Amino acid sequence: MEIFMKNKKVLITGGAGFIGSNLSIKLIDRGYEVSVIDNLSKQIHGENPEEDSDLYKSIKEKVNFYKGDILDKDLLKKAIEGVDVIVHFAAETGTGQSMYEVKRYADVNVSGTALLLDVLVNENHSVSKVVVASSRAIYGEGKYISKKYGEVYPKHRISEDMLLGDFKVKYKDDSELTLLATDEDSKIHPSSVYGITKQNQEQMVMTVCPSIGIHPVAFRYQNVYGPGQSLKNPYTGILSIFSTQIRNGNKINIFEDGSESRDFVFIDDVIHATILGIERDEANEQVYNVGTGEATDVLTVANKLCENYKINVPIEVTGKFRIGDIRHNYADLSKITEELGFIPKIDFNEGIKRFTKWVLTQELGEDKYESSINEMKNKGLFK
Repeated sequence: MEIFMKNKKVLITGGAGFIGSNLSIKLIDRGYEVSVIDNLSKQIHGENPEEDSDLYKSIKEKVNFYKGDILDKDLLKKAIEGVDVIVHFAAETGTGQSMYEVKRYADVNVSGTALLLDVLVNENHSVSKVVVASSRAIYGEGKYISKKYGEVYPKHRISEDMLLGDFKVKYKDDSELTLLATDEDSKIHPSSVYGITKQNQEQMVMTVCPSIGIHPVAFRYQNVYGPGQSLKNPYTGILSIFSTQIRNGNKINIFEDGSESRDFVFIDDVIHATILGIERDEANEQVYNVGTGEATDVLTVANKLCENYKINVPIEVTGKFRIGDIRHNYADLSKITEELGFIPKIDFNEGIKRFTKWVLTQELGEDKYESSINEMKNKGLFK
């Protein structure tokens, strides 16, 4: 049953980010009153976010905006007043960066979620539902079939094999595994600090909320992309990173052998799924994958971007790798399709066209990716 007359006041933590700002606008169009907490991180919004961030400017006149940190208890208490639904997006993102900024990721993602829940437990409020942004990163490596062992969940790959150019996932003595879609009952074994913190966020929300009469919903988003995505952040978002490199005429360095793959899901589909979680009672107490159900390898991504920009730059498959990266993962959508009726509408080819068309309208920024890689090299996390 869809819920239109209740749950009309929504608070989005991290609501000036890519997904949050798009969700804000869509909810306002549907008649909701939206409040946003966001600290306007320079990593995402640039050096002068209140003047230069298109994400922030797209919502600032439309929402009740609270500039501040998810770790500010007084701000949280103020922002939740009169709110029916909280959508919890506030988080540091990026698997690579999380491996050497461990405390920051734990503080924001874990402690920030704990504080939000602590406020909900101990303060008077009208919140009836909390939707939390989880991540495919909590799965770590995906799900496979071994002819010898059946359905398996391989452990994280080891540096010794990868230094020799062997990037395959293995299970015991079997390296000839067949990739399967990852369903919600798949093994949870994150391979990065980021993945661990997202697992903690999800578990805390799904555990605490029912104990205080609040309905939790968790969405395990795959790799979200589309118009409006931050082009300033060199730590996350492969399509944005490659786009900046291509437009600057710089070479694209492909990690591993280029066959590593992800499930790239368009922003409009993510917003649609999230609104289903807000509006449908069937979503209460449930966890859902959100993706396309299709895997696309990184080399294909680079070539498709060059094709759509009509810019040819060298694409070099380097054999280099980052500690904490997984090989493959794509979503099984059976549950969200059956229970909420969600079917993604934008395939990768169409999504890339829309994304690159938008990127070409944006000011060309500096390519800062190499500096982010150097940070990882200095920490011994890039080989």
